[in-house]
Amino acid sequence: MPLPPARPVPARIFTQAERQAFYDIVAARRDVRNEFEDRPVAEDILKRILAAAHAAPSVGFMQPWNFILIRDPARRQAVQAAFAVANEEAAAMFPDEKQAAYRALKLEGITKAPLNIAVTCDRSRGGRVVLGRTHNREMDIYSTVCAVQNLWLAARAERIGMGWVSIFRPEDLRRILGVPDHVEIVAYLCLGHVSELYDRPELAAKGWRARLELETLVMEEAWTGAAPEE
Repeated sequence: MPLPPARPVPARIFTQAERQAFYDIVAARRDVRNEFEDRPVAEDILKRILAAAHAAPSVGFMQPWNFILIRDPARRQAVQAAFAVANEEAAAMFPDEKQAAYRALKLEGITKAPLNIAVTCDRSRGGRVVLGRTHNREMDIYSTVCAVQNLWLAARAERIGMGWVSIFRPEDLRRILGVPDHVEIVAYLCLGHVSELYDRPELAAKGWRARLELETLVMEEAWTGAAPEE
């Protein structure tokens, strides 16, 4: 039986309480590294979180993401070892006066979190020509990042903390996870229950960097910003 013709339906109007709940979740989201509790994420919660990620917008509706769930301690230990090598390389890139502060930060929860998720982007999905990606090939990557953000907010709503670990040599992570060459690893995430969180972003709380004022980032009609930072 053919599908009925597509047509718009009335847009849902959210209550003030629903709107406020969304903004509260956005404001309460944190990049979690060390506050994970030692108990698994229930399968029904995980399914809801992944469904929220899968509901993200994607160019040409190509839905380029996959979610690799990583629970095995040995595999997570291999990932943590790869992080440790890259983290030492990263520390050396900072000026001498910032290296001690950098090393004092805990930048991952790979082995402490009970669940790790690698979010990938299959750059071949949808074929050679994808609607909306004809002139900007990176749109599939951007779409996958939207899925990560959905996952992050849904996790926070479920009282699940999440941290995004980005300090890796890509080839190390690709080898450990067996990811083929045409698939890009976009995010490596650590998830677990939390009962305590910083009341502001941890890097701000620890003096690494302050939040920029929104008013300084908004421009009208064309670029009017300052020169890039050194």
